[in-house]
Order: sequence, then C-alpha cells, then structure tokens
Amino acid sequence: MAYQVSVFAENKPGKIERITNVLASQNINIRAITINDSGDYGIIKLLLDRPEDGCTALKDEGIAATLKEIVAVKIQDKPGSLHKVAALLKEHSINVDDAYGFTIKPHEESAFVFQVDNPKAAEKVLRDSGYQLLADKELYLL
Repeated sequence: MAYQVSVFAENKPGKIERITNVLASQNINIRAITINDSGDYGIIKLLLDRPEDGCTALKDEGIAATLKEIVAVKIQDKPGSLHKVAALLKEHSINVDDAYGFTIKPHEESAFVFQVDNPKAAEKVLRDSGYQLLADKELYLL
C-alpha cells in the first residue's frame, strides 16, 4: 500500500519553507505536492520517497502531519484515459475523496493518485479491469 503525507498548515508565508526544511534536513525527497486553500488554513499533500520517515520528522518538529493510504494507477497519457478510470470507479460506487495526477512519460504514461474510503476495493476493481497499479516503492521512485 502506498501513502501520502497530509499536513494541516496555517495559510501564511513560510509554511512551505518550514515543511521543506524539515524534509530536506532528513534527506527526504518530495515526488509530488498539492496545496489546498480553505481560508486561514489549508492542507498540503506530499508524495515522498520515504513517507513514514517524512511524517515522523514533521511531527517531531510540531507540524500536524498524518499518513493517508492512497491508490496509484498507471494510465495512458492521452485524452479519455482518466475518464475511463473515473467511469470504472463510478460503476463500482467508489467515491474519490482526493486526487492528483502527473505524467511519467510524456505522450505515453501518466499516474493517477487518489484517496478513497476503501483502497483495497479500488485496487481490486482496477486490477481486475487490467490496470497496472503502482506499488509503493515504484511510486516513490518516479
């Protein structure tokens, strides 16, 4: 199972610098990042090469961080590929709570990373439909 680190942070200058400083000091690499604003506070989601170590390091510095299970699937880097995955998840009543994606090989492969209530069910649906899931180590090394 793969994980992302979610950080609850006050929406003010320096929040990213503090987080990146902690991670850099522990030689932890950020593979992907999203930041969601919700007024005075926001959620920063980090895909790290060592998520457990990163979460611990952030917590040790007093930063509110949690590990969240995620599902990552390879899709073709072409129009309609994400729609096919979304339709499959809908067909099986799997709600996507949070998601992001990025290109692995331009015009060939992309990764769709998402958080759901039941990751095992989502993985089974995708695997049974012929999709290649990204294992944790594979995902962290992209």
